[in-house]
Amino acid sequence: MSAQEQVPEHVHEHAVKAMLREAGVPVPRGIVLPAGAEDFGAAGELAEPLVLKAFGPGLVHKSEAGAVVLGLRAAELPGAAARMRERVPHLAGFLVEEQAAAGVELIVGLVRDPAFGPVLLTGLGGVWAETLRDTALRLCPVPEPDVRRMLASLRAAPLLAGSRGRPPVDLAALVKLLLAVGGPGGLWERLELGEFELNPVIATPDGVTAVDARHLPAAPPPAVVRGAATDFLPLFEPRAVAVVGASATRPTFGNMFLDFYRAAGVPLVAVHPRAEEVAGVPAVRSLAEAAATAGVDYALVAVPAERCAEVVAQAAGVPFVQVMSGGFGEAGRATLEEELAAAARAAGTRLLGPNCMGVYCPRGRQTFVGGGLGPPGSVALISQSGGLAGEVIKVGERRGLAFSRVVTVGNAADVTPAELLRWLARDERTRAVGLYLEDPRDGRELYEALRVLDRPVVLLVGGRTGQGRAAAASHTGGLVSDLRLWEAVAEQAGAALVTSQDDLIGVLAYFQAHGSRPADGDGVLVVGPSGGASVLAADAFGAAGVRLDPLPGDVAGELRGLGVAASGNPLEVPVGPLGRPDLVPAVVAAILRRRAFRDVVAHVNVQAFFTYGDAPEALYAYAHALAAAQEALPRTRFTLVTRNGDCAPPGVEDEVRRVAAAAGIPVYRTMEAAAAAVAAGGEHGAA
Repeated sequence: MSAQEQVPEHVHEHAVKAMLREAGVPVPRGIVLPAGAEDFGAAGELAEPLVLKAFGPGLVHKSEAGAVVLGLRAAELPGAAARMRERVPHLAGFLVEEQAAAGVELIVGLVRDPAFGPVLLTGLGGVWAETLRDTALRLCPVPEPDVRRMLASLRAAPLLAGSRGRPPVDLAALVKLLLAVGGPGGLWERLELGEFELNPVIATPDGVTAVDARHLPAAPPPAVVRGAATDFLPLFEPRAVAVVGASATRPTFGNMFLDFYRAAGVPLVAVHPRAEEVAGVPAVRSLAEAAATAGVDYALVAVPAERCAEVVAQAAGVPFVQVMSGGFGEAGRATLEEELAAAARAAGTRLLGPNCMGVYCPRGRQTFVGGGLGPPGSVALISQSGGLAGEVIKVGERRGLAFSRVVTVGNAADVTPAELLRWLARDERTRAVGLYLEDPRDGRELYEALRVLDRPVVLLVGGRTGQGRAAAASHTGGLVSDLRLWEAVAEQAGAALVTSQDDLIGVLAYFQAHGSRPADGDGVLVVGPSGGASVLAADAFGAAGVRLDPLPGDVAGELRGLGVAASGNPLEVPVGPLGRPDLVPAVVAAILRRRAFRDVVAHVNVQAFFTYGDAPEALYAYAHALAAAQEALPRTRFTLVTRNGDCAPPGVEDEVRRVAAAAGIPVYRTMEAAAAAVAAGGEHGAA
C-alpha cells in the first residue's frame, strides 16, 4: 500500500512518543514543525546527526513513502524538507529528532487478537522483523518473569547477551520498556487498541530508545456479559433424554442415537409429530411435552438446519438441547445460527452446538458412539469436532483411558469451551482435561479458565497453519490464531500443547496415570535393550525438550555386579525372553538409591520375545516386575514403551497394558509418543 492510499486513521508519531515519554519509555529528543516551516533554527538545540520525518494522513510506512531522512546536520534540514514536500505532497508537518546510536534493533508491539484480546509481541526488529520473523508473544498483562522468558526464547537472544566481542545490551532497561507497554498497568490498558508498534527499539549497553512509533486505534470490542454459572451436571448425567428427528419408517441419524441410548439404558423418549412410538421407544408430540411428562434434561435434535430453531423454541423446561445438524455458520449461514441461538435464549434452554455430536459420560449413561460404554474414569475432553472426539474415546479406551466427561461443542453458538472448562475445574470426578479447538470463540475467557485450572490439561489446536486455517473455516466457521499465539497461551496458562491426536491421547494417558503422583527429582532415566534403540531414544527425548541427566558416578560398580556394563543415559540393559524379568527394576533401584529421577522410561523390544522363541509369558513376567517396581517406588513415575508391538500375537499387548495399567503405568508403542507424554507431564503434570 502506498502512502497515498487510504489507511486507517492513525495517531501521529510525535503524539505517540509524547504518550511513551509520559509512560517512562525513552524516546529521542525532538521538535515538531508545521508543513510550511522554513525556519529550522529550533533544531540547533538538538545533538547531530539528526533525523527528519514527515507526518500526515496515510503516512504509516514512512520509509516506503520517502518521508524519512537520516544523518542530517541542522543546516541541511530546510533543503531536505523542501525535497520531502515534493515527494509527499499531503504531509501535515515535520518531526526532527536526534539520531539514536547504533545497537540491536527490536520490535515491540501490541495487537488485539480477535479471540484472545491484547497481545504483546517482541523480537528482532528493523528490516529483519518480517524477513526473519523472530518473535515471541504473550497475552497481556505480561509479568516480568514472562517478559524475560520472551527475550530468552528469541533466536536473537545471543545478540542481547553480547556476541563476537560486543558488550551486552542493558537488559533491565529493555525489560522495563516491555513492562511499560504490555505489563500490569501498561499502555495496553489505556489504548484503543487496533495496532501499536515500536519499530525499531534500539537496545545498547547504555539503555533503550523507541526510535519509531505508530498507533492505529480501533474501537474496543463489546464487553462480554456473562450470566450466572450453569450447572452442567444434568448435561452429563440426565434423568432422561429426548431425541428429535428419528423416523418411524426409515433409518436416520436420530434412529441411530435412539439405538445408542437404548443400549446405554438411559430413560428415553422420542419426539415425533404423529407416531406413538419410534423403533420401540415411546413418542411424544413436542419437546415441551417431553419436558412436562418425561423429566427430560437433555434433548438431541437431528432435523434439517432450517427446522432446528422451530424445534428448539419448544424446549422450555429442557435444561440442555444439543443440535447435531450442520449447515449453520460453518456453511456461511450465520443468520440461521443466530436465529437458532435466539430461539434457545427465548426458551430458556442452553444450546450445545450446532454441528456437534453431543456428550459421552459412562457414569451418566450419556453417549454418541456405538459399541457400548467404557468404564467411568477421571479424564475429561472438550472438543469442537465430534468425529475427533469419537476417535479419542474409542482409541483412548482401547489404550486404557477412562473418561469422566466428554463434550463436543461444534460451532459453540451458546455453550462455549471456556464455560465448560470452568465447570470441570470444580468437578470432583475430573482429574485431567484434554481440549481440541479450532475456533475458541471466547479465547480470552478460555485463557482465564486455563490459568485457574488446578489440574493438568493438554491442548490440541486445529488450523495452526494457513492450509489448516482454511479447513477450519469450512468446518466450524472460525479462524484459528497463529501457532505462536497458541504456544504463548499454553505456556502462560500451564497447558501442554501437542500437535497430533495420538499425542493428545498419549498425554492424557500419562496424566491419568501420573497426574496426581508426587515425584522426587527432576530428570528422566531411560532404560532398555539395544544400543541403537538407546541412541534413537536420546534423539526422541532431546527433540521433545526432555533432559536425560548422566547417571551418578558411583553406581557403575553395582551395575557391573548386576551384569550391566554400560553407564550412560539412556542405559542399555539386556531385556529379552531369556533375561531376568526383574533386572530393569533392580538396575533402576540401584540408581535411585543414589540420585532421584522424576521419570523412568523402560522400553522393550517386543519382537525379540517372539523371534527368539514364543515367549509371551516372559514378556508378561517383565510387565509384572515393572508393575512391582512402580508400587515399591511410588514417588517415581514409570512409563513402558513396547517397541515393535505389532510383532506380538493378538491379545499379548492388551495383557501387557492391563498389567501395567493396574499399577498406574502408561504404555506407548513408540519412543516419540512416550517422549511427548513425559515432556508434557514433567512441565504441566506435576501434582
